[in-house]
Amino acid sequence: MRVRALDCDNVTDPGAFRLTQYARGGGCACKIPPGELEETIAGLVPDGAGAADLVVGVEHGDDGAVVRTGPATAVVVTADFFTPVVDDAYTFGRIAATNALSDVYAMGGQPLVALNLLGWPRDKLPVELAGEVLRGGLDTGRAAGCLVAGGHSIDDPEPKYGMAVTGVADPARLLRIDTGRPGLPLCLTKPVGTGVLNAWHKATGEISAAAVEVMTTLNDHASAQALAAGITCATDVTGFGLLGHLFKLARASGVCAVVDRAAVPLIEGAAAGYIPGGSRRNLEWVLPHTDPGGASEQDLLLLADAQTSGGLLVAGELPGASVIGELVPRRDRVLIIR
Repeated sequence: MRVRALDCDNVTDPGAFRLTQYARGGGCACKIPPGELEETIAGLVPDGAGAADLVVGVEHGDDGAVVRTGPATAVVVTADFFTPVVDDAYTFGRIAATNALSDVYAMGGQPLVALNLLGWPRDKLPVELAGEVLRGGLDTGRAAGCLVAGGHSIDDPEPKYGMAVTGVADPARLLRIDTGRPGLPLCLTKPVGTGVLNAWHKATGEISAAAVEVMTTLNDHASAQALAAGITCATDVTGFGLLGHLFKLARASGVCAVVDRAAVPLIEGAAAGYIPGGSRRNLEWVLPHTDPGGASEQDLLLLADAQTSGGLLVAGELPGASVIGELVPRRDRVLIIR
């Protein structure tokens, strides 16, 4: 792709540089397929000195690692980065940072410090745009009360950005995916549909302001509400889609999840017209473990849509969140759509 001459007064103009056109995928939809990823890391279980202090590791594919550092203190660590979901560099930085911080909130932690992770095609895109990406991440860190201190960058064929984030939590009051139990309602704090809307944006250049609003909204308040309510089981909904993350939660907790598809909120304009490859791979992964009921393929693809910077999926009552189903005793299928 030919790069247009740089207009130094308007380096972030999406009409001059459409960031989404410099990457094959976009956002969390570019994740390695969940089944393939699980096979890859299956044997990477820590052992030896200090392993007992690893409260949460790779066992269930939780949102972050948690290490106990004292009787009432734990460190939460995570890293997340991806290719652009929007053409505007500053907005891309905000979205990627919000998404990275979300993993700490999904564990019930408070982010303290973040390091930038940047890949940039120096021969294709001006460095000024990279600066805008980093500025978006910095502003998001400030809004979260999280310090952003340096990081690491490489010359990369595709633009990529994210953060490695360190936070703190009370090890006795964590949010994790293996503590769900039958009888708990399932609540979702953000609508779904960013995957299809981001694919639409990449294909047409049109932007969904509603999708951007969802992707740049921090999950800090939802996390604090969940902890205040005594909830212990939660995850955030990102690249594996609602069904993928719910499958992991139900499987780790030894329960079955029932989803009322009509109750799942959708972002305005979200429809199954532009389906990311990641969403189709998500559905292929969970379908053998799912009783789809009367759900159409379009319904299932939206439920499996690969989200970027989605909301929290909580097992418990959360004020203001959408109740989308419940956990029930384990059955033949882990997921039931009604």
